Amino acid sequence: MARRAYPSDLTEAQWRRIAPLLPPARPGGRPQEVDRREIVNAILYLLRSGCSWRMLPHDLPPWGTVHYYFRQWRRDGTWERIRRALRLPRAPRREARGTAAPV
Repeated sequence: MARRAYPSDLTEAQWRRIAPLLPPARPGGRPQEVDRREIVNAILYLLRSGCSWRMLPHDLPPWGTVHYYFRQWRRDGTWERIRRALRLPRAPRREARGTAAPV
């Protein structure tokens, strides 16, 4: 089932730029059920909209799957390479709870 595009979705040119940056599937693992482009589109939707993981629209991959890949890619440096390739701004770091905001 094809879905309507969100403004945050990757263009063809952007996808061609970042597709080689994504790590290959693990050998011997489960077959890939979710399209990696849709995973990236879901992450970009979340970052642009500011919604929580569980509030991702139902026509995007399940939030748990998207969150899993985002965490993996952030840990291994893949997300930083994607961010640089797409020239995305860094997400602001959240202040620790209980600390005063800078004046």
